[in-house]
Amino acid sequence: MKNISTALMVCAAMAASVTVSEAASEDDRKKIEIQLLKQTHPLTDQQKNVALIAAYAATGDMGGLHSSLEEGLDAGLTVSDCREVLVQLYAYAGFPRSLNALGELMKVVESRKQRGIKDVQGSQPGPMPSPEEMLATGTRNQTALVGQPVKGPLFEFAPAIDQYLKTHLFGDIFVRDNLNWKTRELATVGALSAMSGVESQLKSHLAVSRNVGLSTEQLAELVPFFLSHHQDKAAEQLQSALKVLTQD
Repeated sequence: MKNISTALMVCAAMAASVTVSEAASEDDRKKIEIQLLKQTHPLTDQQKNVALIAAYAATGDMGGLHSSLEEGLDAGLTVSDCREVLVQLYAYAGFPRSLNALGELMKVVESRKQRGIKDVQGSQPGPMPSPEEMLATGTRNQTALVGQPVKGPLFEFAPAIDQYLKTHLFGDIFVRDNLNWKTRELATVGALSAMSGVESQLKSHLAVSRNVGLSTEQLAELVPFFLSHHQDKAAEQLQSALKVLTQD
């Protein structure tokens, strides 16, 4: 995993403009360039709540998740935003956590409806690539997210996992455009910050977050936000990972 982490973290020092596959259409290249634009303002309440929702969901804390979903919806997240975060979660925390979290979201939405709260449903993803196109699309997205092609001994040892990452995670999930890449990375950072034993992956995704236009200072805004919502472990692990990232 050290080789993967190192490869991913190289992108922290790279400019947002990356070389995209020659096979990409002009439209695809423009879409990727938009995804990599630097965010010039502090994290929004919606962005912070995305990370918090993912943190509670990843650890299976249904009480905390319920409260964070309520807060996120009150802050302007749509039902689709929350659902998409929890669907993506399965790639990092597994199907059981994701399914349980989606069930909790259903309860929250129904409860709010009964209380007369009309939540915005949000948008569905646009057209998806065909199964035949997913590997090429995913490889292109992964390269753009990381800042360079991802390869290493682990992927040579287990080529199936390399194909799953490219085809499914980056060619099927990250291609869904009802959440942008900054939001997806904040969800991933939130989940990994709250989990145990995934320090390498957390540092790698912090580097990816910077590559898609979030600054270290913006990511650090999650630390006090986590602390104010009783996510002390997530705050501590995130702060530690950010410290290591800035020293590399």
